[in-house]
Amino acid sequence: MTRKRWIALLTTVAIVLAVAVTTAAVSFNHRSTDDDSPLLATRTTPPTTQVTTTTHKASTTTTSVSLPQPEPAPSDPYAPTPLVKIGTIYIPKINEISPVYEGITLTVINNGPGHWPGSAMPCQVGNSVFPGHRVTHSHPFLNIDLLHPGDQIVFHMPGHDCVYAVTGTQIVKPTDVWVINPTPTATVTLIACHPKHSAAERIVVKGKLIADIPRPTT
Repeated sequence: MTRKRWIALLTTVAIVLAVAVTTAAVSFNHRSTDDDSPLLATRTTPPTTQVTTTTHKASTTTTSVSLPQPEPAPSDPYAPTPLVKIGTIYIPKINEISPVYEGITLTVINNGPGHWPGSAMPCQVGNSVFPGHRVTHSHPFLNIDLLHPGDQIVFHMPGHDCVYAVTGTQIVKPTDVWVINPTPTATVTLIACHPKHSAAERIVVKGKLIADIPRPTT
């Protein structure tokens, strides 16, 4: 065999060996990547985290269900309803003080703001809802449009005073009953007709409880 043929043969062998080594290296790296994938997926979605999250959500849902639930609006707004005074509302900003009663039929709120049955009582966790007249009868909510965030709404209840701070005011449609939905914290909702001398819309004032002050009963 001539010298040129030996050089050609050795060159071929070297090329084959280089290809074999490269193929083996690529194959090894590919297997290593496959082995890492399950570990990354496990870290992204660990079963224990999912179980904990599910348990937390279930607990939150259970708490929400136990909040005071307002009853549906009466089918007959003029239905006779016993007049039961439950406390007094005082709004310093507009110099308004009025007795508040249990119930929301007109036979009740013609005498003063009425507590929506089933909604939270003042100071209680949940949404405490009180509709009232704006321009008729004793018109306790005549000037609630003048209330701004931070203004106080005070309920004098048997044994304690419940002090709320206004958080906002909005104008809604009469069909927007979601404004009475329960809340996870102690809040208050005052509702009246809007604009004045019209029942086309509703003005809604919202507040949050900032103090529950014990007071001796008389």
